[in-house]
Amino acid sequence: MKVIIIGGVAGGMSAATRLRRLREDAEIIVFEMGEHVSYANCGLPYFVSNVISERDDLLLQTPTSLWNRFRIDVRVSTMVTSINKDAKTVTTKNMGTGEESSESYDKLIISTGAKPRMPQIPGIERAMILRNVTDADAVKAAIASAANQSVVILGAGFIGIEVAENLRHMGIATTIVQRGANILSQFDPEMIEPMQARLVENGIVLEMNAQAKEVTADSVILTDGRVLPASLVVSAAGVAPDNSLAREAGLRIGESGGLWVDDQQRTSDPDIFAAGDAVEKHGELTGDQMLIPLANLANRHGRLVADVIAGRGVSAHPALATAIIGAFGLAAGITGLSERSAKKAGIAYDMVHLHPGSHAGYYPGAKRVSLKVLFDPATGKLLGAQATGEDGIDKRIDVIATAIHGGLNIDDLMDLELAYAPQFGSAKDAINQAGYVGNNVFNGTTETIQWHELATHQANGAQLIDVRSPAEHEAGFIPGSINISVDVLRDHLDEVWDEEVIVHCAVGQRGHIATQILKANGKKVRNLDGGYTTWKAGMDSLTR
Repeated sequence: MKVIIIGGVAGGMSAATRLRRLREDAEIIVFEMGEHVSYANCGLPYFVSNVISERDDLLLQTPTSLWNRFRIDVRVSTMVTSINKDAKTVTTKNMGTGEESSESYDKLIISTGAKPRMPQIPGIERAMILRNVTDADAVKAAIASAANQSVVILGAGFIGIEVAENLRHMGIATTIVQRGANILSQFDPEMIEPMQARLVENGIVLEMNAQAKEVTADSVILTDGRVLPASLVVSAAGVAPDNSLAREAGLRIGESGGLWVDDQQRTSDPDIFAAGDAVEKHGELTGDQMLIPLANLANRHGRLVADVIAGRGVSAHPALATAIIGAFGLAAGITGLSERSAKKAGIAYDMVHLHPGSHAGYYPGAKRVSLKVLFDPATGKLLGAQATGEDGIDKRIDVIATAIHGGLNIDDLMDLELAYAPQFGSAKDAINQAGYVGNNVFNGTTETIQWHELATHQANGAQLIDVRSPAEHEAGFIPGSINISVDVLRDHLDEVWDEEVIVHCAVGQRGHIATQILKANGKKVRNLDGGYTTWKAGMDSLTR
C-alpha cells in the first residue's frame, strides 16, 4: 500500500508515524511545502522573545530522523499543486528548482492546516505573520532592529495575545487592535475581563471595537481616523482552512468552510482522508460542524486516520474545543459551550459563577479561581466551563472537560473524589464547590440572577441589598444598593421588601446564606450569581 500525505506538523506526522507502527510494509511519502516537516508551532511566540532560546528545540523531527526511525520518505520544500482523484495521482513542484512531477497513491491524506486571515486593506503586505518557523525567524529578526520598537498587532486571538505578551517582555511598545468588544471571543466578557486587565496592567494598549483601515510605512490608520505608530505590524486576525487543493479536486467542503469528513476522517472520496485545521469538526454539544484549529485534535485525528487505513474500526469522538492561554502569570481556560455560543445554538442553559481558592487558604500561595459552569436546566447535564486565575486553572478545566466527555451532570461534580493536600487543593475543591453551588440552583434551593440582568431588574424597582460588611461596601458598591450585613440581616427584616429582592456579597456564598434567611421569612429573593466580583468584571468588560 502506498500512502501519500500532504502536509506535516501535527496531523500529517501523527498519521505517518502511527501508520508506520501499524503497517511496516506500507510506502509512506510526506510532501511538505515548508522547510520543516515537524515543529512546535505553538512555541513560536516564545521563540521570538527567547523564552525558548534554542531554535532547534522547536524542530521535533527532521526528514533524516524520520527516515532513520520510521522509513518515512519526507520531501520538504515540495508543494502539491493538484490532486487527480480519478487517476489517484498528485502533481508536485519543487519550491527550489521549480521541477514538477507526478506521484500515484493508494490512499491520500490531506493535512494542509490553516492559513492566516489577512485583512483586505491597503498596505497589508507590510504585516508579518507567525505560522511556521521561517515566519518566526523573520519576526525575530525584525524586532531585533532598533528601528522596530513600536508594534501593532491586528487581532486579539490566541496568537495575538501570546505575541503581545512576548513583545512586552522585550520592552517593546505594543498595541492590539481588535474589532470586537473583548479579546478572545470564545470567552464570555465577564470571564475574560481579568485577562484584559492583566494585559493593560503590563503596558499593552487595547484598542477594542476598532478596525484597521490602512497600513502605512510607519503606522496603522484606524477606520475612525486615529493613527497608531507602528514600525512593525503583525497580522493575527485568525485563520482559515487551507483547503484550496481539496476544492480544486472536487472534494466536498462543509458549511463551515472546512473540508468535510465523516466520523472516520474520510472525505467525499473514499480513498482520501483529512485531518487537522483544514477540516471541520463535529461539535459534541451543538451537533454543528465547526472550525476548531487546535493541535490536540489534529494529532488525535491524524492518528485515527492511520488506524482506519490500517483496517481498524475506529471513529472520531465529537469535539469540545477545550483550550487554555496564559499571559503575565494569568491563565484563561475554556471547554464546551460559553453562554454566548449556547445562545447562538439555541441551547437552554443555566449557570453558576464562583470564586474559590486554588488550594487551601491557610496554606501560603493560594490564588483565586474564577469559575463559570453551564448546565442543562432540565437534566443538569454539563455544557461548558470557563476559568481564569493564576493557579490551578488547567486542572479545573481539564476535570470538567473530562466530565462533559463522560456525560456527567452538575450534581456529579459534588461527588468527584479529587486529590487533596493543602498545597494542591481544598477539601472542598473548586470543582466540588461548583457542584454544590450548581446543585442549589438546579434543584431550586437558591434562585439567582446574572450580572447582565441586574440593571433591568433595578430599573423595574427591585431592591438590591449588599450583605457584605460595611467596610467592603464602602470600598466599592453597586449603585442603588443598600448595605445590610448578613450577620445582622435577621435584625433588619423590616427594611427588606417582600417582593423582588436581590442580595449580593463578594462572590456569592454569603448571598446564598442571606437568600435562605429571607426565603424563610417570606421574602421573594434572588442571589446575584458570583456576587460583586462577577458583576464588576462584567461591567468593566463593557467599558474597556
